Amino acid sequence: MKIHEYQAKEVLRKFGIRTPKGGPAFSVEEALEVAKSLGGPVWVVKAQIHAGGRGKGGGVKLARSLDEVRQHASAILGMRLVTHQTGPEGQIVKRLLIEEGADIKHEYYVSILTDRATQKVAVLASSEGGMEIEEVAAKTPEKILKAFIDPIVGFPDEEAERLARGIGIPEASVPAAVDTLKKLYTCYMETDASLAEINPLILEGDGGIKALDAKFNFDDNALFRHPEIVAYRDLDEEDPDEVEASKYGLSYIALDGNIGCLVNGAGLAMATMDTIKLFGGEPANFLDVGGGATTEKVTAAFKIMLRNPKVKGILVNIFGGIMRCDTIANGVVAAAREVQLNVPLVVRMKGTNEDIGKKILAESGLPIISAETMADAAQKIVAAVSAAH
Repeated sequence: MKIHEYQAKEVLRKFGIRTPKGGPAFSVEEALEVAKSLGGPVWVVKAQIHAGGRGKGGGVKLARSLDEVRQHASAILGMRLVTHQTGPEGQIVKRLLIEEGADIKHEYYVSILTDRATQKVAVLASSEGGMEIEEVAAKTPEKILKAFIDPIVGFPDEEAERLARGIGIPEASVPAAVDTLKKLYTCYMETDASLAEINPLILEGDGGIKALDAKFNFDDNALFRHPEIVAYRDLDEEDPDEVEASKYGLSYIALDGNIGCLVNGAGLAMATMDTIKLFGGEPANFLDVGGGATTEKVTAAFKIMLRNPKVKGILVNIFGGIMRCDTIANGVVAAAREVQLNVPLVVRMKGTNEDIGKKILAESGLPIISAETMADAAQKIVAAVSAAH
């Protein structure tokens, strides 16, 4: 789960990290009210979408008068903001962050994420703040410093000091930088974040350290522990089909192909998509129904897949371990009838009650194509889609 910049800064402030003063606005009038409450002489008007590169896309503007605040807010609210992270379709801006100006002496980059290779928490820091970290990594990787923290031990002061000095924080500001790094680590751990990023972290003219921008991703599996973070969720920023899928406990991600995939288990889903591509097809989605699929879940999955006009065929690939094949078969038959399925459907199932499941499909009277192996299933759906078009 992602949140907006203004929400991320609220989280940072709860953990004692300094940020510019500011507030969200959902209209031009609200933007003016926030600006007036902050006082002048300089304000920043920032588009709030779940994507980076907003400044390059025209979504971040400096205002030196209330009239300019009004002009920028009017221009940005409702605009279709296109950045390198939104794709060409862009994202409609529905909310703003109005902030006080900052006295920037230098910009740094810091982030925290879990490193699976070391099974530790990685703290990244760079003197090249304000830039995309991927660009820094590609062009000047030596400017990215790393520390790998054992969660049981915690973040030692000496490691935080090494990073702060290593990225060029002036000696007088090192204690403030260490304090910020350690508080960001605490924030990352206590909120079950999967990414906590401050870019840029700025050195102010008076030597202070402040988070000028912030980004968080949170582990969806831990959100039950954080209702205060769930409250930040902005459904307008999420794919409507993914939102609908989450209501049924389905994991769904739309892709660019034309073969819908319904699978139980994330690993099997990835393997299924790879196999479809191996035989010349293109998957239209990742869809994992999990281990507790019901007829209702399967029907919902079919409806969600078929909302995509690109879908010209569906492959159901089930391994009946926890999930029984007959349950899936009943769900597939009910779903196909309810949605009045009119695209080719290939079903491959193995495992618990496999024979019963196959019998249910065979006796359904529906034109379901049966397959024995994953390769067989992929070849059959690719052929069926090609024949239909």
